[in-house]
Amino acid sequence: MTRANALISFEYFPPKTPAGREKLLHETTPALQAVGPAFFSVTYGAGGSTRDNTAGTVLELKARGVDVAPHLSFGQDDEAAVAELLDSYVAMGINRLVALRGDLPSGTGGGARLVYANELVHFVRAHSGDHFTIEVAAYPEVHPQAESYDSDLRFLKGKFDAGADSAITQYFFNADAYFYFLERCAAIGIDKPIFPGIMPITNYANLARFSRNCGAEIPRWICRRLEDFADDQASIRAFGAEVVTQLCEQLLDGGAPGLHFYTMNQAEPTLKICRDLGY
Repeated sequence: MTRANALISFEYFPPKTPAGREKLLHETTPALQAVGPAFFSVTYGAGGSTRDNTAGTVLELKARGVDVAPHLSFGQDDEAAVAELLDSYVAMGINRLVALRGDLPSGTGGGARLVYANELVHFVRAHSGDHFTIEVAAYPEVHPQAESYDSDLRFLKGKFDAGADSAITQYFFNADAYFYFLERCAAIGIDKPIFPGIMPITNYANLARFSRNCGAEIPRWICRRLEDFADDQASIRAFGAEVVTQLCEQLLDGGAPGLHFYTMNQAEPTLKICRDLGY
């Protein structure tokens, strides 16, 4: 994969306010579209208004000619609700999904609800055939709830065996973790594209909190340098852009099929990296 052929994609979360939605649609999206992304993904809130907010954001982006990939999980939703959502996406002309495990709220009971992503991928294929290109999640530094490195690989293999087309990784800052992960995937027969997830560094406190929650490791030298900057946001952003751009260069030069940016609904930090990469 040459850098010129690498696919770029961006992730959003559904804005919670009308002002946030207006900014996303009229400022952030046009700015990021200049890079020529393959698609924008929109994270999913299971059940009720949060799920509807995802669908609403997807619809608004699609109406503006944006290639969009809604995240999908079961969570509190049963099969009928997810099937209805799939049908609505087909009617909207959506042809890509990001299928994720749904976390059941405590006290709801398991019932017949599907939870794991391989089951969701199988359900989508059974219900909608090959209409959707399906992305799934991958974890080069191991899912925080995985029993072991190998069991995590087997879970990923199960998603591909169920019909997934490619994977997007949790973000990381160690390219070696990604390339080793690819080697182990190949060793168990995974031959589909695995796109590295990229998190721009703009705020150390937020990054540290996100990383604790999702199991992403921030190298000690990066932590110490960010600590040195204290509240100097301009220096944090400049250093973060340099570090993440170098990571992206390593990944693309090493053959990564593309990059998936966790934008946090902000254009400029991601645009800075993309420009420095030559996009």
